[in-house]
Amino acid sequence: RHQAIEGHFAFWDADKVQALKSVRLLTAKLETIKAELRLSDHDFPGFFEQEHIYLDSLKQPAPQDRLSIRYVEVLDELAKRRAEWDLARESSNNALTGVHVSSFEQMHDALKQAHIQVDSSYAKLQHAEGLVAHCEALLSVDERWVISGKEYNRFKEEATLGEYCAALDELECLVVTRLFELSKLSLSGTGLSFPLLVSACTMTDLFKNCSGYKLHQQISKALQRHSDTIRNAINRYNIQAASLIPLRQKIAWKDIADYSFLGEFELLRDSHTDIQDKDWARPAHCEATTKYFKLC
Repeated sequence: RHQAIEGHFAFWDADKVQALKSVRLLTAKLETIKAELRLSDHDFPGFFEQEHIYLDSLKQPAPQDRLSIRYVEVLDELAKRRAEWDLARESSNNALTGVHVSSFEQMHDALKQAHIQVDSSYAKLQHAEGLVAHCEALLSVDERWVISGKEYNRFKEEATLGEYCAALDELECLVVTRLFELSKLSLSGTGLSFPLLVSACTMTDLFKNCSGYKLHQQISKALQRHSDTIRNAINRYNIQAASLIPLRQKIAWKDIADYSFLGEFELLRDSHTDIQDKDWARPAHCEATTKYFKLC
């Protein structure tokens, strides 16, 4: 029993000594990086906060732009509903064409059906008119935009670009999630995903000697799910990229697999906000920020 107690505390002391060495080594590395990048301890919380604000902003697009795009969409909807109403009225005028004059039942059914179509199309037209008026009030539009007019064409293009940006934002969020999960497994930048790891070795072989075995299991399962989700998001992104003029760069799974930092995601310069030149997105600053918070 005494031997077990002595062994326990000997291991405890050795573990603490090793931890202190790791802290001193990490502190020295951080000080070197801070000197090279001309950073101070006050910069790192700022980097963290700026990244948090940016990621939080991806939840919703810019309100004014989204409203203008919605206005273009409801103008298209209004034109469509007006055309349907005109067609329904024309059809009602010709409802008795081809109906035998002696068949009062068929005449009644034809007129009833025409009346239903006219009422239904008119109700949809009124609803579309209401949506257009509501958008015009929110945007303070004095004169309704003309389809194919200057303002209309501008935000029609924005609508197409908005669909592209939405696909890009979705892909970015998934990449961020993947980077966080890979960082927990120390696999970021390796080009590996869990499905590829499974083909090389089993989960037990990979993590049986790790103290966080259950945690690794959960992370690995999440990685597998996200890999499939990212592939679907890549397909949606590539479809939107091909619809723009000029065409935007397409992306493949192998490109995503090699990312280590969000700053390496070059497509982000085409998103709503270009983060390529942001201090918090630079790989060296990311590494320094990670080391700083490890010491906190």
